Amino acid sequence: MDNDVSAGSAGTTSTLGHLALGLTLLAFGVGNTGVIDNVTAADTAALATWVGGVALFVVGLLEFRAGNGGSGTAFAGLGAFWFTWGTAVGGETSAEAAGLFMLLWALLALTLTAAASGSGVLGQGVYGLLTLALLLGGTAAFAGNEGLAKAGGWVGAVAGLVAWYGATAALAKWPTFTGRAAGRRGVTATG
Repeated sequence: MDNDVSAGSAGTTSTLGHLALGLTLLAFGVGNTGVIDNVTAADTAALATWVGGVALFVVGLLEFRAGNGGSGTAFAGLGAFWFTWGTAVGGETSAEAAGLFMLLWALLALTLTAAASGSGVLGQGVYGLLTLALLLGGTAAFAGNEGLAKAGGWVGAVAGLVAWYGATAALAKWPTFTGRAAGRRGVTATG
């Protein structure tokens, strides 16, 4: 790609990234809650691999190319997380290894939460809820506690809804709880 050719509007790629993150988190969260019969987190592996993994990673690269290091780090990092999780789910892994995986990735989510401090309630909320969901999931794996896993699923589902709303607000120019409507230059829906 020629350097003079735009990689896309930062708002456009960021919105696409938040949609991909929202859908992936929502599916993963709902799968962990057990609220829908015969749907588990493992059933979301394909979505996590391709939408949460590959699509988010590509969006992250586009964000880096557009000069948006924060969004690039968030989307490429989360893309790596979802791709790794999606391709490994259902494999032979100990509960301790699964718990450690979730807790280590919670550190990335915590970093993203801190970095999103100026982005408003939606931006920081998505990453904060993701951090909590990963902490609950990791702790549940270590403790073998299904109740904690379900709680983590609900928190993940809420994070997915917040990311989805933020992206939809950017497209529809709805309120983002920062006192301004989304979709204007310099204002991002969720980070």
